[in-house]
Amino acid sequence: MKIRIIGACGSGKSTLARELSRKYNIAFYEMDNLIWDRSAENRRYPEEVRDSSLQAIVSSDAWIIEGAQLNPWTFPSILEADLIFVLHPHVLVRDYRIIKRFLLSRTGLQEWNYKQSFSNLCKMMVEWNHQYDVQDVIEMTSKHGKDVVVITNEKQAVEKINST
Repeated sequence: MKIRIIGACGSGKSTLARELSRKYNIAFYEMDNLIWDRSAENRRYPEEVRDSSLQAIVSSDAWIIEGAQLNPWTFPSILEADLIFVLHPHVLVRDYRIIKRFLLSRTGLQEWNYKQSFSNLCKMMVEWNHQYDVQDVIEMTSKHGKDVVVITNEKQAVEKINST
């Protein structure tokens, strides 16, 4: 099974991917880790490395890929997916999760992939959460002949997977 999870910042994409991975024994991948070279701060992988990494993943038999990104370089994950979930809990739930993650990571209580700054927090809240448009995702995926399932939680994802 090949599952693509898309959603705004704070929607729970990583948590859902991790839980589905555990439940169905399918490897999961975070789009951010294909973009960012974590060996240094603010260092991106070259585009050819990013793209070949994604191609290697989508060429495998089963995967779960999560990420907010819906750019041309990510389209192979859309085209090859058996199921596409748009994770869309209420905007205030996402705000809460973004602030909680920021506080936990800044205080060292939770490890995170990168050091979050206050300006990054603001960008997450405004641009990557409040300005996130689910309808854009639906339109973009439908241009590629794919349907999405809009969900708000893991239970709905599991129900859909079990019914297919």
